[in-house]
Amino acid sequence: MTEDIQKLLEENERLIKLNAVKSEIVSIGAHQIRTSLAALKWIIKMFLDGDLGKLTSEQETLLRRAYEGNERSIGLVSEILLINKSEDVVEKEYIFENTNLIDTIENTIFDFSGESAARGIELIFLKPINTIPHVKADKEKIRVVLQNLIENAIKYSNYHGKIFVSIKANEDDFVEVSVKDSGIGISEDSKGKIFEKFYRTDKAQKKEAMGSGIGLYTSKKIIETHGGKVWFESLEGQGATFLFTVPVWKS
Repeated sequence: MTEDIQKLLEENERLIKLNAVKSEIVSIGAHQIRTSLAALKWIIKMFLDGDLGKLTSEQETLLRRAYEGNERSIGLVSEILLINKSEDVVEKEYIFENTNLIDTIENTIFDFSGESAARGIELIFLKPINTIPHVKADKEKIRVVLQNLIENAIKYSNYHGKIFVSIKANEDDFVEVSVKDSGIGISEDSKGKIFEKFYRTDKAQKKEAMGSGIGLYTSKKIIETHGGKVWFESLEGQGATFLFTVPVWKS
């Protein structure tokens, strides 16, 4: 029996190492592909913007299609990286620290300022007047949660829409963060499945073709590991608000 257990442990260790190698290969390869696609994107854009001379109507149409196809490819590679990263994030060891969530929110919003502006969406942080206590959190993993929620809000908002990010202290020693959009919302049929791995609503797929359906699943796992909870409020066609809590830091 001891020998069998030892063999199982050795096989498990081998599979863990194999999975780590696979994950690294996927990550390196995807990053290289995305870099090449990004370079191609700006070359095509130079032609479309007229920087390299005037185009005929037919040339512009063909290059516009090439640009859109390249954008879809960049999106696909980004999703591959997200899935690869999300699985790693959930499984990796957590390092809980005394964390200022306001700083984390401001930094994350700044990262999305270009994308939101390009889509004609206003991304607003309703910074609280009152002092917000620090929380017990793994900074990088909470950042992943914020990235997932803000990215979804941008994806599923309409042009000229607004996204509001807010934070407040609850009475039960938790800090609550919310991300509110005015986008497509979530149907009643989808509400019970929204945190399932790889699940995407029909409306989400029509609004944004690219997507893995792993962001909310990952966010839920991360927040629950912190001892908090994540939920949402939504009416179909009237946007959605995603909320999560993180415990207050106690020295």
